[in-house]
Amino acid sequence: MNKLARIAVLCFVVFLVFAPAVALAQDGAAPMVGKTSLGYLGIGLGAGLAAIGGGIALGMLGSSVVDAAARQPEMRGQLTTIMFIVAALIEGLALFALVICILCLFIG
Repeated sequence: MNKLARIAVLCFVVFLVFAPAVALAQDGAAPMVGKTSLGYLGIGLGAGLAAIGGGIALGMLGSSVVDAAARQPEMRGQLTTIMFIVAALIEGLALFALVICILCLFIG
């Protein structure tokens, strides 16, 4: 998969994580004041997708590092360092998505 396809997939995944929380949490057509059940559903769906996406990404990362270390054992130290950096970025993205969903709960 080339870089452009990876960027497109990443943008689509980010859209899938944030769209339900933002769109459903700001349900302005509801006659009642406050959140509707659809708003809570959107926030929960966004947070759940962020957690599931982060878990899948970390699983794929671990699998790739184990596979690469099995092919070239002498690169194990460098692979471990890169793995920890990428794992931190993945966790940061999942935490950022969770914070956005929580902000939608209080702001919207």
